[in-house]
Amino acid sequence: MTRKILSNIQWRSVRMYLGASFFVMSAITVLLFFYYQLDPSLLLSSKWFGVPFFAILLMICVFIGFGSGYIFGNDLKNRLEKLIESILKFENGNFAYRLPALGDDEIGMVADQLNEMAKRVELQVASLQKLSNERAEWQIQMKKSVVSEERQKLARDLHDVVSQQLFAISMMTSAILESTTGLNEKVAKRMKLVEGMAANAQNEMRALLMHLRPVTLEGKGLKEGLFELLQEFKEKETLEIDWELEDIQYLSKGVEDQLFRIVQEALSNVFRHSKASKVTVRLLARNSQVQLKVIDNGIGFKMDDIKTSSYGLNSIRERASEVGGVAEIISFETKGTQIDVKVPIYKERSEHVDTGTVD
Repeated sequence: MTRKILSNIQWRSVRMYLGASFFVMSAITVLLFFYYQLDPSLLLSSKWFGVPFFAILLMICVFIGFGSGYIFGNDLKNRLEKLIESILKFENGNFAYRLPALGDDEIGMVADQLNEMAKRVELQVASLQKLSNERAEWQIQMKKSVVSEERQKLARDLHDVVSQQLFAISMMTSAILESTTGLNEKVAKRMKLVEGMAANAQNEMRALLMHLRPVTLEGKGLKEGLFELLQEFKEKETLEIDWELEDIQYLSKGVEDQLFRIVQEALSNVFRHSKASKVTVRLLARNSQVQLKVIDNGIGFKMDDIKTSSYGLNSIRERASEVGGVAEIISFETKGTQIDVKVPIYKERSEHVDTGTVD
């Protein structure tokens, strides 16, 4: 926001005090001359130490008005700048910031109300995470054992039968292409097409098996669950997978489950669409936030072409939002895709939200 020079509140205060000083000094001078019946020409002709008395009065007015206005305006400007700074921090999601005491006047009252607002928003996010945690626990208690068994049976059948057959088709096709000499060009092209279709079907099967995994961590911590998930895929898949996982404290069950599902969804997208040769997963704690990143070196896509249902990205954003976090997706064609999820960490604050009151 552009502003004219000398138009801020500090210089407005200087101008106001200068005007008030001239007015008061003029009023006092006029009253004195009328009261003592003095000749007004004395004001112009009288001198103190060789300086006209009128000029001395003028300098006194300027000194008092400018000094008082500058001091008052500077204090007012500094306090308002602190208010503006806090509003910008709150706008950027830093609700842990608190304003210092700014006095007992209206500005101080505004600062107190902003602090109270930030505190309430913090409590609401903590409450949102608490509700997510309660819902996750409820889902665990209400989950039917038969559903879990059927999912696992289906996953085993797909892996042991369909996935193995697809792999066999791919290997047989590749062997035919390598061992047969003088193969008709048309037949060879069709065989390569079959080989590519088998490879695509294998990728789809990997993504399907990913979705058939348990929907929760089932008693494991987030770090342990992600490590087992990534280790298993590293052993079974040709895709290079590496990771950096920190053991993060104070995460509720609901937050851990949602982050686990976000990683599953992100890896599923990598297997199905990215054509990547490498994927990296990082789970870190920085600045009172969980930072989860899934980075691949695949084909990427144009950011302008994202649709609401493309690549399951909408599901990732919704899962992050459900626990008070944000998900940012960055992708460039031929340069890969990065999914960056940030969720605030609230230690014991959620314990004070049960009744909805503020201490």
